[in-house]
Amino acid sequence: MKNLKFTKMQGAGNDYIYMDGLSQTIENPSQLAVRLSNRHFGIGSDGLVLILPSATSDFRMQMFNSDGSEAEMCGNASRCVGKYVYDNGLTVKTEIALETKAGVKYISLLDGDKKARRVTVDMGEPILDPALIPVKVDEEPVLNYPLDIDGEIWEMSCVSMGNPHAVVFTTGIKELDLPVIGPKFEKHPVFPRKTNTEFIEVVDRHTLNMRVWERGAGETLACGTGACAAAVAAVLNGLCGRKVTIHLLGGDLEIEWNRENNHVYMTGEAVTVFEGEFSID
Repeated sequence: MKNLKFTKMQGAGNDYIYMDGLSQTIENPSQLAVRLSNRHFGIGSDGLVLILPSATSDFRMQMFNSDGSEAEMCGNASRCVGKYVYDNGLTVKTEIALETKAGVKYISLLDGDKKARRVTVDMGEPILDPALIPVKVDEEPVLNYPLDIDGEIWEMSCVSMGNPHAVVFTTGIKELDLPVIGPKFEKHPVFPRKTNTEFIEVVDRHTLNMRVWERGAGETLACGTGACAAAVAAVLNGLCGRKVTIHLLGGDLEIEWNRENNHVYMTGEAVTVFEGEFSID
């Protein structure tokens, strides 16, 4: 029996359990993610994030969804990792390079004194090549592609931010039955590695509303990579400008798709909920 320390954190309501893998050894993280993420019999979260040493960057992030599957990247989790390492004295830097399975992401800590509050992540360039997203569609970019879900046609635009996203622009997103619709998008054969799906309502040229069904986690209160993908898809469809505020169930994210370097920047709060310790055999 050994004790492991953890910190529960959230960004726009996207909550994960964060564990310092520099000072403690975490075995079987996939199984641990399933156990700890359970909202009735565990700590409760959208998944588990390990903060690890990196040979190429300041830190490395490894993350697992609540079903135990490993994810490439999460924007909200990246922002919380930046806050975690700064607040806990693991670095004095306010500009941090973070290695992820989707490449190195660059984090800027904002509005902080002794604690980081708002955080910006350089999410890199969006991927529009269908083979790299991946999605089995022979057109680039994939915009308003008709997808048949149980006989109903949904128009989707596909973007990867290091992980796959299908963005659907529609109305009445509050009324959508995501537990029914979401899995049918996620597991549709057109997505060889499954997909995250964003349902977007355009408010105006600077504002979007969003609900998200995350691959391996179900509906969550927010998805940072999904918000970035939605902003890119909205620009490509001529629905908004390159700076947009996205209202998610858990809060707001500010997204900018920079014209000069083609990078997408995401800014939002990172919040520590509580810290604790649990025992494991």
